[in-house]
Amino acid sequence: MGVIKISQSFATQVTPDRMFKALILDSHNLCPKLMFSSIKSMEFVEGQGDVGSIKQINFTEASPFKYVRHRIDALDKEKFTCKHTLIEGDALMDKLEYITYEVKFEGYGRKGCVCKITSEYKAKEGVDIKEEDIELGKDRAIGMYEVVEAYLLAHPRAYT
Repeated sequence: MGVIKISQSFATQVTPDRMFKALILDSHNLCPKLMFSSIKSMEFVEGQGDVGSIKQINFTEASPFKYVRHRIDALDKEKFTCKHTLIEGDALMDKLEYITYEVKFEGYGRKGCVCKITSEYKAKEGVDIKEEDIELGKDRAIGMYEVVEAYLLAHPRAYT
C-alpha cells in the first residue's frame, strides 16, 4: 500500500481567472461540449459545486472508462485553487483507493498563467502501483486543460 505523488505544470496565455472559471467552476457545462467524443455528460449528484459536492463524469462508449465521481474538498475562488478527490469509478482500476488532485492557477507574465496540478494516487492495501500505471490519466488531464485553453484563446470574451 503506497502513495505516488506527481506534480505537473504548464504555462498558458489565458489569465488565471478565466482558466479557473472554465475548468473548475463551469467544467460540467463546458467540457462535454468541447470533448464530446470522450465525455458524454458531467453532473452534480450531490451539491451545486461548492465544497462537499460530488460531480459525476460519464464517458462515451469510445472511452475505456464508464464514469468517475469526484468530491470537491476545497475551493478558493480568489486564489484560483481547488482540491478534489476521485472517489469512485473504473478509472481507479481496482488498484487505487482514491486520487487527489490539487490545482492552482497562478499569474504568469502579463496575460497568462501557470497551471499547477499535484496528483496523489493512493493504492489499495497490498497493491503496488507504478508510475506507468498512471501515465494515461496524467496525459488525459493535461489534454483536457489544453482543449479548454484552445477554446478560451479562440473565444477571448468567454469567462471574463
